[in-house]
Amino acid sequence: MLPKDMEHLWEEHCADEFALHDVDATMSTMVEQPYVLNLPTLAGGQGQQGVRRFYTEDFIPALPADVALEPVSRTVGAERIVDEMIVTMTHDREMPWLLPGVGATSAQIEIPLVAVVRFVDGKIAHEHLWWDQASVLVQVGLLAPAGLPVQSIEVPQRLRSLTADTSG
Repeated sequence: MLPKDMEHLWEEHCADEFALHDVDATMSTMVEQPYVLNLPTLAGGQGQQGVRRFYTEDFIPALPADVALEPVSRTVGAERIVDEMIVTMTHDREMPWLLPGVGATSAQIEIPLVAVVRFVDGKIAHEHLWWDQASVLVQVGLLAPAGLPVQSIEVPQRLRSLTADTSG
């Protein structure tokens, strides 16, 4: 698969999730037996049924209306994309993929996130999604940073300032 084709498919997949909220369209970008793994919370799914259940129950309906993806950098390899972005949103509902069991706090959340996406036979085979869960917990008021080596909104702010200064 050519790098530009992988990028196009990944962007289509993200639009299907975040803009269109269309589970069927999202699933159509994936192989027959995909998996999605959000490492900080272990949310996700395996196989068609597991991934479909994740998108239908835990992810797409749990996306706040103001969720936005801000690209930071992208690396495209032979069969993978590593996409670094900042995800911003208001915690206005329970989000099982991000804060399982935590009701809305109305906090503004900004998360640097890295997606490692593998492609097989022209489709997405898996997604590994990484973020600093401690900074999310600080932002929603569930973790006091005093005395701990954790940060909050400073993390995406620093990332933005560094990438603006060095052009990615």
